[in-house]
Amino acid sequence: MLTFAVRRLLLLIPILLGLSILVFLFVRALPGGPETALLGERSTPERIEQVRAAYGLDRPVHEQYFSYMGKVVKLDFGTSIQTQQPVAEEIGRRFKATAELTVTAILFAVAIGIPIGFVAGRRPQSWVDNLSTVGSLLGIAIPVFVLGFLLKYVFSVKLGWLPGTGRQDVTITTDHPTGFYVLDGIVTGDVGAAWSAVKHLILPAIALGTIPLAFITRITRAAVQEVSNEDFVRTAEAKGMTRAVVTRRHVLRNAMLPVATVIGLQTGLLLSGAILTETVFAFGGLGSFMAQAVFTRDFPVIQGGILFLATVFVIVNLLVDISYGILDPRVRTS
Repeated sequence: MLTFAVRRLLLLIPILLGLSILVFLFVRALPGGPETALLGERSTPERIEQVRAAYGLDRPVHEQYFSYMGKVVKLDFGTSIQTQQPVAEEIGRRFKATAELTVTAILFAVAIGIPIGFVAGRRPQSWVDNLSTVGSLLGIAIPVFVLGFLLKYVFSVKLGWLPGTGRQDVTITTDHPTGFYVLDGIVTGDVGAAWSAVKHLILPAIALGTIPLAFITRITRAAVQEVSNEDFVRTAEAKGMTRAVVTRRHVLRNAMLPVATVIGLQTGLLLSGAILTETVFAFGGLGSFMAQAVFTRDFPVIQGGILFLATVFVIVNLLVDISYGILDPRVRTS
């Protein structure tokens, strides 16, 4: 298993190297530049040249790339043009909000999607199967921002059950040693702060987790149906094994391979920035921060943020590959 993991890890090096080149060239191809964002209407040819020289934009592209990557390996992504704070600190602080929201949304999707998909797959053409099919289609069809506004209007504005903006009540002044608000409330012993953070997570997590829920339900249903028709499952049933044993030993474990793929990909996508959800609920995560950087043409944030999120996505896919080896020993020996 260790050899399998190391082999997959080594494959990340050329992937991340090529990715860094693409991101660097992509940012340089965008219209405008940091000098435009900084100077605006006050720009003159002389001031533009001063800004370009200050940020090293007057040098050849290959020199800019090697200089930038020399800083990146030290986790130095530069300084934000708008906030004048190190990009690494801004990303680290805001990514914690996105990670907390993503984990909650994925847990919501997995906890509901796998059981429903499994029951629907084992009982085709039943009311559970038909209901799961219709529900998954609706979950994929409804845009995230529409669902977010609906949830916010019904449960926050009309009923007043749950908060609709922010990560925590503004009246709470507890410390945040980790940056994960729920965990911070638990660590500091402030139950009220932890509960407030949980309540603020519910609506955005449901809105964000609906599409992954639909995908997980459909893939689980299809995988369970396919495995249930395999010869080894029918043989196990013919030998007199109980349905629970057949389900646990043969159906569920073999059906989890495609499900693990979907969960990993959806987690990577959500970690890449839930821009619409974070904007609707004013959650203050990395997605909304990146969107603001695009509007203000904050090139260091755009460049560092894309590279960071792409790295996270690649690492998540590595974990999915490793999970293959755990679920199916044949993958490790292939």
